Amino acid sequence: MKCTFVDVAPDSDFSIQNLPYGIFTTDSMPNRRVGVAIGDYVLCMSALAKTGLFAGIEGLDASQVFGSPQLNEFMSLNRPIWRSVRQSLQQFLSDETHTVRKQSNVDAVAVPMSSVHMHMPAKIGDYTDFYASREHATNVGVMFRGKENALMPNWTHLPVGYHGRASSVVVSGTPLRRPNGQRRPNPANPPEFGPSMRLDYELEMAFFVGPGNALGAPLTVDEAEDRIFGVVLMNDWSARDIQAWEYVPLGPFLGKSFGTTVSPWVVTMDALEPFRVMQPEQVPEPLPYLQCSNADARGGFDINLNVHIKPHESNEYFTLTRSNLKYMYWSLRQQLAHHTVNGCNMRPGDLCGTGTISGPTEESFGSMLELSWSGKTPIALGDEGISRTFIQDNDTVRLTGYCQGDGYRVGFGKCTGTILPAIDLGM
Repeated sequence: MKCTFVDVAPDSDFSIQNLPYGIFTTDSMPNRRVGVAIGDYVLCMSALAKTGLFAGIEGLDASQVFGSPQLNEFMSLNRPIWRSVRQSLQQFLSDETHTVRKQSNVDAVAVPMSSVHMHMPAKIGDYTDFYASREHATNVGVMFRGKENALMPNWTHLPVGYHGRASSVVVSGTPLRRPNGQRRPNPANPPEFGPSMRLDYELEMAFFVGPGNALGAPLTVDEAEDRIFGVVLMNDWSARDIQAWEYVPLGPFLGKSFGTTVSPWVVTMDALEPFRVMQPEQVPEPLPYLQCSNADARGGFDINLNVHIKPHESNEYFTLTRSNLKYMYWSLRQQLAHHTVNGCNMRPGDLCGTGTISGPTEESFGSMLELSWSGKTPIALGDEGISRTFIQDNDTVRLTGYCQGDGYRVGFGKCTGTILPAIDLGM
């Protein structure tokens, strides 16, 4: 299938096979609205709704849903409706004789991507972060507990997670302050207060929940598959020194809640469908509620993931991580099914992070904690003598990701954030 409405380069993240959703404004259109990315353009979904493009889709009030300043209402529908909208868009974009094409040129229903300002795609009611990469969990465990006790006893039996802070999830491009907090660099001395000295990125992806479930009504793994609206890139910024001192016994708190960055474009599960792969073998076999009814169903996705850093001393980005979502031990659908098994109700727009996605090789480690092995080995950045063990003030970190098809890509755009100096609290 080829887009004939606008030109789309083969290496564009936003092919006709993708069509991710986001919320945008422009200088001349200051009200937030739903958009779909195609090549170097953004389709205005409310403008397309006025043409009648979606009139035949049962259960969809296109003018209402696509006139919303957030995606929550669209997320609250169901996969057949999402799929019908996708098919309508693909027909419109590929068929030069399409009825709507005769009355709508590019300027009428699309704007150049260079002119848009992107916003949070949804109002996030709740945010949960998992710990689903075996390689990452093992690396951290070896670092702090030794090889014999790397994984906690529960790790291979359930997707470990914690409840994060939705209010500090921000869209790509939003700068964040280095957090202040308690840290204890010397175990023999009392804790100190001040800016985190071990600030890190975490390469993650995250999924937005669609229709959700009623309180007290768990989702099976099979049902969970259709309750996921789509996926974004996520940087779960982490203050390692604050986290290390505070996390026992209840888990992460101030070491995480100062900020989490997500990419603005939500890639749907239908766009990811061609890139399914078998997830890593799970030993021991998960309990029945974490198993898919079809034992051969592929729960993983082949998504290339990259992290680059632009240190404050340079105008150049340097590669830190090359990983892939296919390494993740616990699948997205297993995470959602586990989240609901106790009857917890999920709502449209809830966000679930995967946890750091590390792979089997050093270049695939998804955090500076792993790459520098807890600060012991500086990471060289280019040939100019610049190195890092953790993120410094005014460094910029950029996450990218894409699936490679035959002559096209399904990409996620960029997830970028800059760390500003901590506020001086005079303490």
